Amino acid sequence: MFVVPPGGNDGDPAQVEALRAHYVVPFRSWLFPVRQTSQSHSAAKWYYTLKTKVAAATLFLKMWYSCEAGSAISDLRLVTAMSSSDGANDSSDAARRRRRRSNTLLLVLAVGFLIFGAAAGALYYALQPVTLRIAVGPSGSDDHKVIVAAAGAFVSESRTVRLSLITTDGAVEALALLGAGKADLAVARGDLEMPADAQTVAIVRKNVVVLWAPSGLADKSSKRKPAPKVQQIADLAGHRVGVIGLTPANVALLRVILSASGVEADKVGETQFGINQIEELARDSSLDAFMAVGPLDSKITSDAIAATVRLRGEPKFLAIEASEAIGLKHPRYESEEVPPSVFSANPAWPDDKVETISVNHLIMAQKALSETTAAAFFRQLFAVRQAIARQVPGAVHITKPDTEKDTELPVHRGAAAVIDGTERTFLDRYGDYFWFALLSLSGIGSAGAWLRHYLNRDERDENTSHRNRILAMVSRVRTADSNQSLLAMQREVDAIICETLECYDDGAIEEEELSAFGLVLELFNHAIVERRAALQASTLETARVAAGGRNLTSPR
Repeated sequence: MFVVPPGGNDGDPAQVEALRAHYVVPFRSWLFPVRQTSQSHSAAKWYYTLKTKVAAATLFLKMWYSCEAGSAISDLRLVTAMSSSDGANDSSDAARRRRRRSNTLLLVLAVGFLIFGAAAGALYYALQPVTLRIAVGPSGSDDHKVIVAAAGAFVSESRTVRLSLITTDGAVEALALLGAGKADLAVARGDLEMPADAQTVAIVRKNVVVLWAPSGLADKSSKRKPAPKVQQIADLAGHRVGVIGLTPANVALLRVILSASGVEADKVGETQFGINQIEELARDSSLDAFMAVGPLDSKITSDAIAATVRLRGEPKFLAIEASEAIGLKHPRYESEEVPPSVFSANPAWPDDKVETISVNHLIMAQKALSETTAAAFFRQLFAVRQAIARQVPGAVHITKPDTEKDTELPVHRGAAAVIDGTERTFLDRYGDYFWFALLSLSGIGSAGAWLRHYLNRDERDENTSHRNRILAMVSRVRTADSNQSLLAMQREVDAIICETLECYDDGAIEEEELSAFGLVLELFNHAIVERRAALQASTLETARVAAGGRNLTSPR
């Protein structure tokens, strides 16, 4: 900026040179700066500054060629004062906008970091493996060994599911924990009493019923082959059956078989033996038949048959002729066949296929278990099945439940989705939620825009008032009688411009309203330029008239 020193009214060469030194050189630097500043202005502010410089340059050139007139000095002072005021306003506005941009940038960065942190936390939480509590027992049983091996395999090979083992005294207690919500999964036989909402996830193994009767030891002195006392299930009335396994479910199953075969269950006695009491079972002469429930490759069943053969003679395997009827009446049981030579090849036990029934050992889950979690467990279980089988051979019997068969125990929807290939992807499961969220955000955005528009109604009314004030000043400019009056109105307009730009930066007024304000401002600037030109012309005319009068009255 340049400063106007006090000066006289004469137009001698020394005064002109002083004016040139004090005004022309600084004015040229102000009008044509060597280096452009990096301040960012709005369109209206930039246009106003340019118009002001052009008007000042025009006025300056007029006054320079007629600087002998005394009023030229005064007009130059007005121009320089106007430019000083503009520079100060520009500097303060630029500093305020820089601070506002800096604060906005910091706010955007803070919000961005917050969103990134929230997304990272949500992703970390989503990628954490789910821990499922699984109840199984008793300790040392085949089911327990399989689940222990599965838990270890899940830790080493699964990133999505972990198993937390709950060892119980038996399957009944495991189901009780499942029904009470203290376990997410439970391993139990399919013919036990299940919780109301229990559903099948996987089949651990299939147990078949094996019934046989001893033929008795052959007499060395007799060539006749001994015959068993029991030839078929109908002959069991009045006899006692030795049942391997202490679970009440085996006795209940025997009674179902007897009832379906036309034998009154009360006329058949039962004696239960533990799996470690095979020798006592074989030596008990009060037993005329034996029953085992287990997989076809069960060592317990094979050892029991071998022990009874050694102590009681060759076995006579009893076919369950009513197996299909039992499967129809009791959907938890299925009709099966025992293949020949499955327990021994030489001699062949049995020597022909035997009709029987089977019952599954199942991994059960509550219906409320998440479909995604159940599907992940099911998929991972079969992914590590071979690894489990290397530790526990019985794991090879883990199979998929039949989703097409109408059973009393339905298959969990998560497992069924994997089996049937209908498992939904992430977008399938949550796509509707995303669309709803987008619609909600759109609605919230629209509501926010309306609310912002409503809250800024006072600023818009004030902007309209400012436009009207500038329009009113246009009429006053055209009748102004001095440059001081024009400068005062310009300063008033400058204040209005600053306030309007602040409202625009704050979002209180829109681009269209700012464009309308620019049109009014352009009209005002044109009026200022025209009025200054008119005043300058009037001043110069007065100066010429005064100069001509002095020439006429001066002595020759």
